[in-house]
Amino acid sequence: MSEILAVEARHLTVRFGDFAAVKDVSFTVRPGEIFGFLGANGAGKTTTIRVLCGLLAPTEGVVRVGGIGFENGAEPIKRKVGYMSQKFTLYDDLTVEENFDFTSSLRKLDPAIAARRRQELLDFISFSRPLDTFVRDLPGGLRQQVSLAAALLHDPEIVFLDEPTAGVSPAARALFWALIRKLAASGKTIFVTTHYMDEAEYCGRIALMRSGELIALDSPEGLKRSTFPAPLYELSPRSEGARIRIPELKRDPAIASLEAYGIRFHVAPRSEPEWERALPELRGDFEIRRIQPSLEDVFIRLVEGGNR
Repeated sequence: MSEILAVEARHLTVRFGDFAAVKDVSFTVRPGEIFGFLGANGAGKTTTIRVLCGLLAPTEGVVRVGGIGFENGAEPIKRKVGYMSQKFTLYDDLTVEENFDFTSSLRKLDPAIAARRRQELLDFISFSRPLDTFVRDLPGGLRQQVSLAAALLHDPEIVFLDEPTAGVSPAARALFWALIRKLAASGKTIFVTTHYMDEAEYCGRIALMRSGELIALDSPEGLKRSTFPAPLYELSPRSEGARIRIPELKRDPAIASLEAYGIRFHVAPRSEPEWERALPELRGDFEIRRIQPSLEDVFIRLVEGGNR
């Protein structure tokens, strides 16, 4: 018997009038997978997630979440998923306990089951403060953890996290991702969007969206290999005058792409022989070293480069 996929989208298209926000997108997500969904603002990520959460019906195509499609209505899909948005989803002027009670009432959970789940989840995030603490009095990282716990209250199979660590400290982000990995290890499927490329490294696979289309889907290492089959180099200007040469270098036939990274530049050669010929002249103005591509390099090349 074949395994039921956590998420299945086949030729998903979503239109608003004449505008196609999502165009013929197909992908699958396995149970227990941490699946990254990346793209620039306006790429179609949020619209796709709204469909997968049962909040928006597709214009065309087939979508199944936990084995359930829209032919069964949206409510069964909603029961399968938990959702945490990039904007904080709890109420600042309510206590932690009141927020959980409100979420429980929205989900129509039995009070005894909800109380047990609340304690399990607070233990899971190692929450040690009084339940009558107002949410506004919690540090940002801890508020995000409580928000995650509230999204898990009804024990969903698939958890959608939309920019879950936006605006919190690096230490809080690391702790939050430790919780995500624990959730995946327990069998939950995690579908996450993030603008932090170091976080995207934790994903088993990553889908890249651009202008409503799926342009790449692979593991982090697979995306790096396919995007940069040739070596990548970092150029550090030896003087301010070297920077004046950058527009000229972008037109150089030996260079496929040249992108700024702070005070340095990352260069992808068009071919190794052409690059070797260009090196002696470049070394007068730049310190040059070979580097391994990062997901940020991939994102800039495929997503931002395609939008320019």
